[in-house]
Amino acid sequence: MPVNSFDDYPMSWKPDRASLARPVYKSLAERLERDISDGTLAPETKLPPQRELADYLDINFTTVTRAYKIAEMKGLIYAVTGRGTFVSPSTKGVGIVMAGDVPKGVIDLAPVSSFEQTNDIILDCARRVMRRSYADQLLNYYNPYGLPHQIAAGVNWVKQFGINTDQDHLILTTGAQNAMTTILLSLFEAGDKIAVEEFSYSNFISMAKKMSLQMVPVACDSKGMTPGALDAACRKGDVKGIFLMPTCCNPTSVMTTDVRRRALANVIRHHDLKVIEDDAYAFISLNDKSLACEPFLNLLPERTIHISSISKPICSGLRVAFMIYPDEYAKTLRNSYTDLNVKTPSIDAEIATEAILSGDAYKVMNIKLDLAVKVNNLFKEVFGRNVCIGHPKSPFRWLPIESDDDFRVTEKKLLDAGVKVFHSARFFSKRTLPDQFLRVSLTNTADMKELRTGLEILRDNVKVKQPD
Repeated sequence: MPVNSFDDYPMSWKPDRASLARPVYKSLAERLERDISDGTLAPETKLPPQRELADYLDINFTTVTRAYKIAEMKGLIYAVTGRGTFVSPSTKGVGIVMAGDVPKGVIDLAPVSSFEQTNDIILDCARRVMRRSYADQLLNYYNPYGLPHQIAAGVNWVKQFGINTDQDHLILTTGAQNAMTTILLSLFEAGDKIAVEEFSYSNFISMAKKMSLQMVPVACDSKGMTPGALDAACRKGDVKGIFLMPTCCNPTSVMTTDVRRRALANVIRHHDLKVIEDDAYAFISLNDKSLACEPFLNLLPERTIHISSISKPICSGLRVAFMIYPDEYAKTLRNSYTDLNVKTPSIDAEIATEAILSGDAYKVMNIKLDLAVKVNNLFKEVFGRNVCIGHPKSPFRWLPIESDDDFRVTEKKLLDAGVKVFHSARFFSKRTLPDQFLRVSLTNTADMKELRTGLEILRDNVKVKQPD
């Protein structure tokens, strides 16, 4: 079909044929990615059918197919049988959620920090470390996975979360994000599929997309990921792994119950999935038997890599996590870790170790647990108990709202009103869900007064959806 017959034909995307270089399929995929990233193609835009776009560009149909496939592997687009191909709701430029500058006078309820009020205690630990006679040994290349006494401290630290391991199955990493990167590089290949909750940790999703891994969103309810939906997803496609934040999923705050974990474990074992268990918020369930649950590492020890970060229970800026793994993955993970990092920063690791061995870490953690109770009580006071779903001590809340606005408009309106939060559209989902939420951080304000003011501004500027 002649190209010029499409000049006035309504199409959602009309890339310039003259701008495409060889190989055309790669160039077309790059053009598609740029147009999605810069907002030319908005989330949920329906793309032209492959054959129609091929006719418009006067190229082979398979060239468009290959270009769409590259974009789909990056998580930029998704296909629905019988309906077409769409731009993903959460793309590379949208899904990354980090702390950032906010205008003067705006209360920042967007980033989930770690109750920074206790950092002076960790600062004292750092001072003690730097006065040690062996402090100079913390500056060399040796012991890439952590010094022996640091690893031993990690083994003892994770015991409180029900994890029994040894020094041969634990290494220190430069934070949880670094551990996740190591795992993805070690155990997965481009194109592999990983099951995630419909709304999941945006930084993990963004990182996986950059590695050309495909995320498979799985339906969840108030008890966590549903086993039936996971089983269906695995039967539909060749899923290789699963990412879970079982104690308190970021962003939804949902806690996967013990019964649900065991049911999921059966599905995971049946489909031979590798498990990435990020349990950064395990500490918020301590001292409460009603919240105690078995880690997936204990349920599926032969296939689970467990990440226990200290950023939330101890200090946000202290980038140390403990990665625990089975024998099968030991060599691959350890080799990939040194390829990626050379070694874990010994000074950070030593400060964390000093905090654990001195007991200061437990002191800090108990202070944070008390603060978690207070901020959640305040949230309930402002918004009511009915909308306080998920873990009762979560450092963030998942607030259901009613709105017809684009998520960027919603966020901008709230910013203009004096409060910054993140909309649920920033968190991974492969299809548009009927409900909208705001993730509201409860840990980032200077004090309770500022938090109350921020929550009240939020309450007065959104329509909260009450549960049925």
